[in-house]
Amino acid sequence: MINATMEAISIALDAEFGDGYECYIEEMSQDMEGGAFFIQCLNPTSTLFRGRKRLRRSQFCIQYFPLSEDGRNRECYGVLERLNQCLECIALDGLMMRGTQMNGKVADGVLNFFVNYDCFVYRREEAAPEMGELASRTAVKEGV
Repeated sequence: MINATMEAISIALDAEFGDGYECYIEEMSQDMEGGAFFIQCLNPTSTLFRGRKRLRRSQFCIQYFPLSEDGRNRECYGVLERLNQCLECIALDGLMMRGTQMNGKVADGVLNFFVNYDCFVYRREEAAPEMGELASRTAVKEGV
């Protein structure tokens, strides 16, 4: 579920920003140029809700490394506005997931954008093997 969500975020970023920007999920290379996004899941949790129902909370951090050296903050704040729009709803397995608790901050010339994608999942119960036939004989004891 987390990997699929990260892929959906990457697709949304590509649709918004185009081919001029790279998206990294696994790791960033040392010689990475600006205009790149790095997507990571920070704190996934799964809480039993009722029966087979579980609440999955996943907080994602999308880091943006600006293209230019001059005006980095201005560029980061422009990207922040676009991220608020394009990550509000993402398509995941044919369903739309809404991003919540979206916020961002610029630190050391890099934008850190946080968004949560929370959902309910149902654990599949494996069918128990059916019981075979059972035969029983009973008798009443005399004198009791």
